[in-house]
Amino acid sequence: MLDVANLFIVTNNDKVLDKYPNYNIKYINSESMYEVFITARDLIHKGYKLLTHPMSSSLKANQTPYKSILMLKKNDGLIFEDLELIENAIENYNKFIKNRKLTDWPENIKNDFKTVDLSLIESCFSKTLPLN
Repeated sequence: MLDVANLFIVTNNDKVLDKYPNYNIKYINSESMYEVFITARDLIHKGYKLLTHPMSSSLKANQTPYKSILMLKKNDGLIFEDLELIENAIENYNKFIKNRKLTDWPENIKNDFKTVDLSLIESCFSKTLPLN
């Protein structure tokens, strides 16, 4: 069983921030998935482990500005597989944004994207982990 004290969420989604106030959250005040990826990469260099894939969901980087990544504080050194995953996510983000800029979505659509991202994180928690 995972120790909740070592769980860490990197997100730019305020719905995730509001839903999990008792968890360790690095909130990025930006509508850029790129900033979430960079923060997760920096944590991986500090020994954190990815618990969710950085490119989860079928939404492309140029389709949604919101991303949440669940991580585990390990301090066992750099996990090269996780570093490769996050570097690939950054590369894919740059590829998609190069070819097509993010759409300036209306607020109701942004809210929908936040809800999708929140539901992805909610689905990661097992029944044995407290949600609050």
